[in-house]
Formats: sequence, structure tokens, C-alpha cells
Amino acid sequence: MPRDKSFSHIKIMAAARAEFLEMGYEKASMRSIGDRCQMTAAGIYRHCKDKADLFDQLVSPAVENLETWAKAHVMRYEEPVKKGRKLVWQDSNIDMMRELVYPNMEDYHLLVAKSKGSKYENFLHDLTEAAQNKLQAYLEELRAAGYKVPKIPPQQIHLLLTAYVTALFEPVVHNYSCEEATNALTTLEKFFLPGWKLLMGI
Repeated sequence: MPRDKSFSHIKIMAAARAEFLEMGYEKASMRSIGDRCQMTAAGIYRHCKDKADLFDQLVSPAVENLETWAKAHVMRYEEPVKKGRKLVWQDSNIDMMRELVYPNMEDYHLLVAKSKGSKYENFLHDLTEAAQNKLQAYLEELRAAGYKVPKIPPQQIHLLLTAYVTALFEPVVHNYSCEEATNALTTLEKFFLPGWKLLMGI
């Protein structure tokens, strides 16, 4: 559905955001959203197909922004290896949290903490699975390029990534302020980054 910038659509989206944040996707109702924005159900359905579509309109920009950041991040690490240049540490998912996720805390809280019952309810699990597949392939590329990358079973990589992603998104789940979440990153950075560098042979 095209992005609608009309005043009615803005009202609906604000009401839907408030409803989903308070009730979560599963318990939210279109009737309650209508009450919040003082519109009939018929009026709301001119702006969305159903509750799932309304939730998707709210969270899909956050998902797209995260995917765009992650794609650029992967390219920054893959290019040097493909071109035979020395791999240097550039950024990490901690930077993604600092630059993108934590400054938009409410959007990502909606996505990861209020999405039960929607197609996004397993978002963090799916994110971890995708990261594992990408990381395992990349570690093989590093080995082929001569980097001293230790052999770690896929199950153990899954454990490491699950712990990492869970730690990074825990402030999002609990809706920390941006300042509180960013302060927590200092500890996470000291704990996780030396291990990732060792894993990548840097």
C-alpha cells in the first residue's frame, strides 16, 4: 500500500502506534484504534487492509533501515577479502545499535517487544539465523584467504550470536532511554568485540 501522507492517515498511524505500544499486536483492536483517532472502522480500512497491514506500515521502515545498514556493513568487510587487501576492523553491530536502533528506540521496541502474533514475532530469532549463515560463509572466505580463523562448530556460533543479539536488543525489549542504552554499549563492546576479532583472525 502506498505511503499516505494525508492528515487522516497521520492520525490513524499515531493512534495505531499508541494502541500497539500499549496493548501489543496480539491484543490490539481496530475498534480501539478507531476510538483513539475518532474514526470509524470503514474510515480506517481506506488506509490499510487489516490490522496486520497497519502494523506492517508502522514497523517496516525500521526493518528496512536495519537491513540497509547491515548490507553496507557486510560489504565493508567482504570487499577487502575479495580484493586481496588486508582486513581491518571497521565497525560492528554495536555501531548499528548506537547509530540506528537506540536513537529510534520506540520504533524498534514496537518491532521486537510488541509484535507477538504478527509476522514479526520471531524477528530477533530470524535476524540471528541470517547472521549465522552469513558469518559462517564469511569465516570460510577468511580461511581461504589465509586468515587464522579458528574452527568453531555451527552450534557454537549460534550460541555466540544468540548471546550477542540478545544482549544488544535487551535495552530495546525493556525500552531503555537512548542514553541508558548507549551507556550499556560500553560494557557490551568491551566484552564482545575482543572475541569477535579473535574469531575473525584479526
